[in-house]
Amino acid sequence: MTTESTPQSLESEHTLLAGSEWWRTAVIYQIYPRSFADDDGNGIGDLAGITKRLPSLAELGVDAVWLSPFFRSPQKDAGYDVADYCDVDPLFGTLDDFDRLLAEAHDLGLKVIVDMVPNHTSDQHRWFQEALAAPEGSPERDRYMFRDGKGPNGDLPPNNWESVFGGPMWERTTKADGTPGQWFLHIFDKSQPDLNWENPWVREQFRDILRFWLDRGVDGFRVDVAHGMIKEAGLPDYTPPAEGASMGGAQAASDVTPLEPVIQDSPPDPPYWGQEGVHDIWREWHAVLAEYEGDRVLCAEAWVDPLEKVALWVRPDEMSQAFNFAYMFTDWKAPALKRVIIESIAAFGAVGAPATWVLSNHDVVRHASRLALTKDSPQGAGIGPKSLGKPDPVIGLRRARAATSLMLALPGSAYLYQGEELGLPEDMELPDEARQDPTWFRTNGEKYGRDGCRVPIPWESEEPAFGFNSTGASWLPQPAEWASYARDGQIGVPGSTLELYRAALRLRAENDLGGGELTWIKGYGRNVVAFRNGDVTVLANLGKVAVELPVGEVLLASEDVTGGALPRDTTVWMRVSA
Repeated sequence: MTTESTPQSLESEHTLLAGSEWWRTAVIYQIYPRSFADDDGNGIGDLAGITKRLPSLAELGVDAVWLSPFFRSPQKDAGYDVADYCDVDPLFGTLDDFDRLLAEAHDLGLKVIVDMVPNHTSDQHRWFQEALAAPEGSPERDRYMFRDGKGPNGDLPPNNWESVFGGPMWERTTKADGTPGQWFLHIFDKSQPDLNWENPWVREQFRDILRFWLDRGVDGFRVDVAHGMIKEAGLPDYTPPAEGASMGGAQAASDVTPLEPVIQDSPPDPPYWGQEGVHDIWREWHAVLAEYEGDRVLCAEAWVDPLEKVALWVRPDEMSQAFNFAYMFTDWKAPALKRVIIESIAAFGAVGAPATWVLSNHDVVRHASRLALTKDSPQGAGIGPKSLGKPDPVIGLRRARAATSLMLALPGSAYLYQGEELGLPEDMELPDEARQDPTWFRTNGEKYGRDGCRVPIPWESEEPAFGFNSTGASWLPQPAEWASYARDGQIGVPGSTLELYRAALRLRAENDLGGGELTWIKGYGRNVVAFRNGDVTVLANLGKVAVELPVGEVLLASEDVTGGALPRDTTVWMRVSA
């Protein structure tokens, strides 16, 4: 893989020395606004609630916050169906509330990243409503992916593509006279029509949207579905591989000795993912950010495989970071983790980008549960009352603490998802009538979806809604047992998960682990991940048998370490004696 140089036209007089950007080593905390903190008590989190809780994040030790969408939206997909990109949904507050949040964050030394959703809009967006009202073949229709159907009367969809949320990827319109009309494409829910990114008008609108938020002072954007937008010419039929086949590289490597990166065969991309034309879009966005003083970030949600392909999104003239989903979904096995770490550092380093590590987010089963599952849980399927292979919560939390301690010792940037610092598991017992994820409805209950990782988080164990608000209302019901995870019961308590995170983040910063370089250590067996980052030695025991520790000072341990031995499912940071 070759590294492309940044064109002179894209360089900014404001750009810092290459390699010094804050996001290369930052720990970024994802806030899911409707589930973080609710100031007005209506059961849905809001911007004012976030603002009041920001000091706790500064105290935690993170560098930035990423806000999932808070734009005006009918909320068919929890805000990822945007009706106005330049306004705040009244559920969350106002633009003035956002400005106050941004000012408070900056006063606390926190950067703010906004979630941008460019692949699709809400069907309530003005652009789409104008497209529906306009005639076929009009400029308004060309903003979206309208097509004639197949068959004598156009009764069949244009192709066989299936929605990520289940069911067909096409919805037929109805003309003003009541007769059937064209079909429109929606990779996700039918309320989320895909934009036509081959249309220059669409690209111009989004450049202006970026500037709207950059002018307000945001520090960058996380980009939803950054591997989408461009579709293969002709929109050919496509049959996806069996569920679970994607992201298989890291898991399949579980028995490989980590010596050198393995360049894996690249699986063919679906005709609606990972098309070459998306990179032109990111070069345009890179140029927009370069117009602004300071150091702004673009982070890609790019679900592509293998890692060498993900790295294409973070070449010097495109995006800054890309989520490392291969790492997120790697089996809890030492050889697999070693392999994916080596491949990640090699792939991203080859294009001059940092590796970006992540274990949980708003779309996946929380890793305090996922790492202890005994049955497969395909991405997006979720876990519910009738799921097989439910995790042991004790094993799950122990592995989650060890996994996070390992992740935060790695060079590069890391993302945390709200509540993981409390050790929150997936809520697996949500009643059917409470569910709101479109996946649940579009699959007729065959997949539980993502609600289990989106339940409002607990702050104070004895307060209504565990301190989420003062009224006790909650858009998703909170499990009673979450009182034991509340922040007020963990702060200052030795050995609590919150204190483990605080210590890890402090030590990571003090020892510049984010800007460090790994040296692998041999001699601990195939079930131990062992490396040095600077002068910090990191050992993670994923086996069943305790491992003898070297002589030295223990800086951090995910579980109690006594008798000179490292127990199973435990990570330790040490300064080893010479």
